[in-house]
Amino acid sequence: MRITLRTTVCFLVVVCVFMSFSPRIVFGEEENLDYTNEQLEVVDEDLGYVDESLNQDKNVEDEIQYSRAKVTKVLVESNKTNLNEDIESNTQLLEMLIIKGPHKGEKVNAEYELNYNFSNKYTSIPLKVGDEALLFIEENAAGEIETAYVAEIVRDKYLLYLIIGFIALLLLVGRWKGLKAIISLVITIFSVLKILLPAILNGWDPVIISVLICIGVIGISMLIISGFNRKTYSAIIGTVGGVIVAGVIALLIGTLAKLTGLGNEEANMLMFIPHDVYFDFKGLLFAGIIIGTMGATMDVGMSIASAMNEIKENSPQIKKTDLIKAGMNVGKDTMATMANTLILAYVGGSLHLLLLLLAYETSFSHIINWDMIASEILRAIAGSIGIIFTIPITALASGFIEERFSRDKSIQI
Repeated sequence: MRITLRTTVCFLVVVCVFMSFSPRIVFGEEENLDYTNEQLEVVDEDLGYVDESLNQDKNVEDEIQYSRAKVTKVLVESNKTNLNEDIESNTQLLEMLIIKGPHKGEKVNAEYELNYNFSNKYTSIPLKVGDEALLFIEENAAGEIETAYVAEIVRDKYLLYLIIGFIALLLLVGRWKGLKAIISLVITIFSVLKILLPAILNGWDPVIISVLICIGVIGISMLIISGFNRKTYSAIIGTVGGVIVAGVIALLIGTLAKLTGLGNEEANMLMFIPHDVYFDFKGLLFAGIIIGTMGATMDVGMSIASAMNEIKENSPQIKKTDLIKAGMNVGKDTMATMANTLILAYVGGSLHLLLLLLAYETSFSHIINWDMIASEILRAIAGSIGIIFTIPITALASGFIEERFSRDKSIQI
């Protein structure tokens, strides 16, 4: 009985990892195949013309290649052309050296449109000598450059500097713990980019795969960071419980409110991607909510479990009820700040939309019933409720685990 808890947790983690990394389960190679084929037949019959146009668009996009170039000289700083009373074109003419991609080593004169959407009120930042950009190049029949335009400014190297600084700070401040945090972060990113997204694109149910990924990431991350001990087990139980509660609430309210999951432009664009897959957009909304909730609930769960573990270590004779009460007090202190963090994160992501609605004086009753707005509110509130439920679940789990296994050294490493 002394190693029952450790054995159970290890078994659950192994099962989650196996299910997450199993190609047959993750990518749905056999499951739901008949259903998907039926849906695809309907789509093929009703939207055949869309498929043809999409294939044409895909072929066009495949032919587009961008070259990376560096500004060697600014030929014309600003060339304004009035298109009408309110619209003007303001271009910068640059001499650029192609350093990567087609026509590498050649110099070309490229135009850079400074006005956003040809508005004379808002302009982009002009390029200067030494700056890098991606060029869209038009060629003639002989393959020679006819014209070139700046498609986008190169920003990846600055983001790389930021990531390196972030990793360096983690290692400098956290040392061994910081290294564990980096490993955990890599696993999380890998799980999302290489398992979750490909699985959904291959027709797997987003609800099932997102739950499995969240459970696996929570268990693996916390075991890596804190090891096999009582506080880790308590934090895993509390975090998984909070995430599941948030997901259930999101699914329930989303169904009652008849949310479609098609409230934003990206979701609508997914309807016409060149992949033979039928998306469950309600499931995608659910998946986004539980993934967005996972980080905050992990923070709250580990904070409570760690505090309760320290209390038990320093006061071995404390009663279980008093320990749970102490854990609840710790949770109450973090509850308000974490709920604000989650809600403000969603508000910050929708700041431009909120300003737009305010500027046009759209009525509140109209705004609140928009699918897009209702979905964002559901994300924020369901996530916050998940955080609130994480507190008592973690406190109860930690109270029972600390009481039952406080003297069981066999589950410590």
